[in-house]
Amino acid sequence: MGIRLDLLHRVTDEELRELSERNPGYQFERTADGRLIVTPTGLESGRRSGEIFGQLRDWNRRTRLGVVLDSSTGFRLPDGSLLSPDASWVRRERWEALSPEQREGFGPFCPDAAFEVRSASQSLGELREKMETYLANGARLAVLIDPYRRAVEIYRPGAPVERYEGVQQVPLDPELPGFTLELGPIFE
Repeated sequence: MGIRLDLLHRVTDEELRELSERNPGYQFERTADGRLIVTPTGLESGRRSGEIFGQLRDWNRRTRLGVVLDSSTGFRLPDGSLLSPDASWVRRERWEALSPEQREGFGPFCPDAAFEVRSASQSLGELREKMETYLANGARLAVLIDPYRRAVEIYRPGAPVERYEGVQQVPLDPELPGFTLELGPIFE
């Protein structure tokens, strides 16, 4: 499980940026109530996240519908939390509306699609909570991949969670038109 720290003051965006720069290999996030969450990234988690990023990138190169971002990207959500999905996607029109200065900082909104891969240090409960946070802050799609159960959970606003186990592919239409998540390379 990731480490949750209750600090005497709310961690600022600049402090989070500095912590990340000084501690490569760790993911620092802030909850809406100001708690700092530290999650170390192991080799398998990095490989799996990279596979998802690669699939999204390849799809986005063909469709040119948006921008794909990796796990080092922080998003400042409307509720005050600052989260870094393992992979994410933002619609092109939202990206193009950002100023050059905004593109250099943390994303000033929730991504349209957020992907999280469960690592050995994370519980399903905390990741499911994170999925709900993405939806509550404007995500159109949140995907939780659990390689230990070989399962995927798909979250969409106003819809029940879709759960899949033992499947090789999961289509993510209509939010990501024509994109099918290939699970074989993630689960191998």
